[in-house]
Amino acid sequence: MPIDPKLVGKELPSLEHTYNNKDIILYALGIGAGKDAGELKFVYENGLEPLPTYGVIPPFGALFGIAGMEGMDFNLAMLLHGEQYLELYRPIPVEGILTSYPKISGIYDKGKGALVEIDVITKDSKGEELFMNRFSTFIRGEGGFGGDRGPEPDFKPPDRSPDRVVEMPTMPQQALLYRLSGDMNPLHADPDFAAMGGFEKPILHGLCTFGFAGRAALQEFCANEPSKFKAIKARFSRHIFPGETIVTEMWQEKPDQIILQCKTAERGEYCLTNGSVWLNL
Repeated sequence: MPIDPKLVGKELPSLEHTYNNKDIILYALGIGAGKDAGELKFVYENGLEPLPTYGVIPPFGALFGIAGMEGMDFNLAMLLHGEQYLELYRPIPVEGILTSYPKISGIYDKGKGALVEIDVITKDSKGEELFMNRFSTFIRGEGGFGGDRGPEPDFKPPDRSPDRVVEMPTMPQQALLYRLSGDMNPLHADPDFAAMGGFEKPILHGLCTFGFAGRAALQEFCANEPSKFKAIKARFSRHIFPGETIVTEMWQEKPDQIILQCKTAERGEYCLTNGSVWLNL
């Protein structure tokens, strides 16, 4: 059996991440921040504050940590990043050395593929927990082993117009800028490589779109105060091309919860679905 469900609970090698204020600024620019005065504190070292979604960067390598391990016999090219959940326990420091501790938290049989979830706790140099990520990876062609199907989508938008809509244009070079924060996959830079993947040109990183959605919610419901931003989750449904405009639709269903989804203004296709942001009240 290529995918062994008994691997649930298995710990993966830890990941160390050293960063400083330049890395924080580079990430913020990579997800489009800094266009107005309200976001200056995310891109300027004087009074710098990390954006909450920077929390996906230190443990990013865990997404591929299952590749090659015993009980995970699959073609890496068949792995897709399906969903992302990030929960912050306190604001992220502007510099430091962080260590992330991944483990396999779930393996589900989706029929056409296997869904493997990896939970990652990230701690600072004092051993205090900063944030937690859940990477949901879909491995095409590895389903049918008879396991649990897992949870179904649970954040469907209500049947009414959004409470807030934010349009954020991306730059044609957005992916080239974002990849400097760690995801150097040539799919996002090399036209020939993108063509092999079936795309007419390089596409934007899913986690870059994730960051744009986080910025929209932070702006509209947190007054750009990172301490008010507790968690975010979304499913990567379709691709976006750099240069397109990301439209984030948001519904405040509870005082501390926002349902959201993102689409392209140009093509009307939804790239992020099953999305939610939670607030610290």
